[in-house]
Amino acid sequence: MINVHSFTFGPFQENTYVLWDNTLECIIIDPGNTNALENKKLSDFISEKKLKPVRLILTHAHIDHINGNKYIHDAYGLLPEVHKEDVYFIENHATTGAMYGVPVDPSPMPEKFIDEGDVISFGDSSLNVVHTPGHAPGHVTFYNKEEGFMISGDVLFYGSIGRTDLPKGNLETLMNSIKNKLFPLGDAMKVYSGHGSTTTIGAERENNPFLI
Repeated sequence: MINVHSFTFGPFQENTYVLWDNTLECIIIDPGNTNALENKKLSDFISEKKLKPVRLILTHAHIDHINGNKYIHDAYGLLPEVHKEDVYFIENHATTGAMYGVPVDPSPMPEKFIDEGDVISFGDSSLNVVHTPGHAPGHVTFYNKEEGFMISGDVLFYGSIGRTDLPKGNLETLMNSIKNKLFPLGDAMKVYSGHGSTTTIGAERENNPFLI
């Protein structure tokens, strides 16, 4: 069984996820930690649970989802894994921070890339990868069909969808990702989003004003 724990970090109130199983190997998804207190909160949790971080995985590389990359690299020796189409945002991390008036630590660059069809393995567990662009060109979503959940990043939210007015965003592409990549995974699929509370595919299919 995969355990999922979320933290809400930073001025953008971004959800950072730690996933682990009985082996105590864990992966960190979208570290949004931005200061010493948030760094400590994340590391204390990992220490208290006796977890061993083995991978740093990104749904996409917007500023709020990669602010903790340097800390994770320094603390655990992990480099981010991301879709190649989102390397642009890592390269421009400092510029984006200056634009928003948010101090940032430069992110280490990825050495491994992930794409649709890949499997993210840790311990005795795995997540499948589906490419879900629109909010960002390299956005990916991670899901486990058997356990009925996904980490959707900023594609789909409770009652909303990802922004498409940011660089390289596209509304038509985002809607195609949601309807053709996420909806087929089934109404019971639990959605852990990049911001806000959890939801399900079925709830969003029926009630999300952007999708009905």
